[in-house]
Formats: sequence, structure tokens, C-alpha cells
Amino acid sequence: MNDCDVDPRRLELLLELSRLGSMREVGEAMHVTTSTVSQQLAALAREAGTPLTEPDGRRVRLTPAGRRLADHAVTILAAIEAARRDLDPAAQPAGTVRVAAYASAFGQVLLPVARILAGRQPQVRLQLLEHEPAEALGMLAADEIDLALTYDYNLAPARFGRGPYGRQLHAVPLGSVPWSLGTPSSGDRSAGTAAEVFGRYRDHDWIVNSRNTADEEVLRIVASLAGFEPRIAHRADSLDLVQEMIVAGLGVGLLPSARTVRGVTLRRLRQPEVVLRPYAVTRRGHDAWPPLALVLRLVADTAGAAGTAGAPGTTGAAGAMGAQP
Repeated sequence: MNDCDVDPRRLELLLELSRLGSMREVGEAMHVTTSTVSQQLAALAREAGTPLTEPDGRRVRLTPAGRRLADHAVTILAAIEAARRDLDPAAQPAGTVRVAAYASAFGQVLLPVARILAGRQPQVRLQLLEHEPAEALGMLAADEIDLALTYDYNLAPARFGRGPYGRQLHAVPLGSVPWSLGTPSSGDRSAGTAAEVFGRYRDHDWIVNSRNTADEEVLRIVASLAGFEPRIAHRADSLDLVQEMIVAGLGVGLLPSARTVRGVTLRRLRQPEVVLRPYAVTRRGHDAWPPLALVLRLVADTAGAAGTAGAPGTTGAAGAMGAQP
């Protein structure tokens, strides 16, 4: 084929000619004149760079190249029709939605959504990938995924509208979760501002995430209000591991306020509060695609329900979207 666009309507005419064998019959079937059929097939032959029809008595027949192109037309026109149905906002959702999310969003949001889809909408499937927010947003901007579940903190807000791909993205908030400072258990439950609470642990080692810098940024901001530089000694992705490290006396770190763990005291942070905010992020304009629109609704509903239902080892919203990976 020449390097030019091919009008699908011309492929339809060619396919009908291969089936009917008469330009007059093709014109009647397609509600156009015989002259229009002839002109459109001649244009298609110029686009193809080779004759597609040849005389056969008073009729015409397809050349070998014409027959091959007619065979391709079946696949091409079927794909176009499938795409048209797929993109129709009123169409029944069907297809695979690619989702990247931080680890704790899997058990409390994505796996329940997958179970709902399997029971109610089996024609919609999820492809799940575990990634930190920066990784997921980059994949979303590159159109490698359809949906990113990410988070930020009120003291370290994500700038969805900035950066090399910010304007391409649309973020929907999924709630908020207060966080506390997790320390080894003790009888001391002294209250105070966030800076005062942090200040009591200025000489301790601190634990932060190893694949995302948001919690470390928050930690450094609050520590600066208390007038010290935190000593970052350990990095871990898993909240369970962070808790075990705290229990073992290896340091202190941020944890969801609603999380209850034996051996760890959660010291609520106020003035300022530390609040984690989860988001469902899509490329602008893509959320009208029926399968993605359905998944977005289910994610929002499931995240909201988990905010009151809790999860094993946690209570409240922290069990849903409030934890680091």
C-alpha cells in the first residue's frame, strides 16, 4: 500500500464486490450509484498502487491483489467496528483495564474490585502492577497503563498539574487518612503539637520508605519545626516491616493513626496534622472509556466502604488506602 490513508468505506465496497460480483448489486446494497462504486474502487486501487479489479465479460472480478485486500478488509473492518463499540460511552463495558498501584491498595481496593468484576462484569478484567506513585504516574503518561492509584501527604502535596506530563493527568481524591508517629510502646502518652512530639525523639533513629520520598519529606518538614535534622537510619517499603523494626527498637517512623499494633504506640500529630491522601489518576479524557469508567466507580465505592470497614490488622480508613507499600 502507498503511504496514505485508506477510507474504510472503500474497503467495504471492495468486500461487497468480492461477495456479490457486480458493481450494480454493490451499489444497490450500499445505497449508492454504480458510478460511485466504480469511482471509489478506482481510488482504492490508486491507494493500493495496483489494479484491484479486471473485466470479466460484462461484469468485473477481483484481481489476485484485490482478493488479498478483500481478505484483509474483513479483519480491518471488524477491528474498526470493535473499536467503535469499545469507545461508545453507552456500550456495555468490556476489555482489560491496566492498573498500577502501591501495594496496600491491592488487598483493600483492587482485589475486592477484581472479585466484583468476576461476579458481575466478567468481560472487564484487571491487569495489576505494583508500583510507587512516581513510577505509576510515569507509566500513565506514557499510556502504558489506564489507571494509577497513588497518594501524597498534605505536607508534601503531589503536583498533578505540573511537570512534563502533569497537564495530561486527572486525579480524583479517594479520601484522607491521618497519620501518627509510631514509637516503641511506653506508658508515656504526652500530648502536644507535631513538633513537640517529634522533638522528644530527636536522638532516635528514623525509618522511612525506600521507594518513595513523600513520607521522608513530611518527616523532615515536621522535624525542622522542632529544630533538628532527623537521622534516617532505615528504609523499608512494608508497613508491617516498619512496625516490626519499631518494636525491635530500631527507630521510629510514620504509621496510619488507625493502625493498632502490639508493641507500638501511635502518637497523634496535630498543628500540623499529617494526612495521607489517596487518588485515582487517569489520563484526561480517557475516563469515558466504559471499562475504565466502571473500574473507577468501583474503586471509589470500595475505597469509601473500606474506610469504615477496616481490614485485618487495622481499623478505619488506614486499612484501605492509608498505608505505604
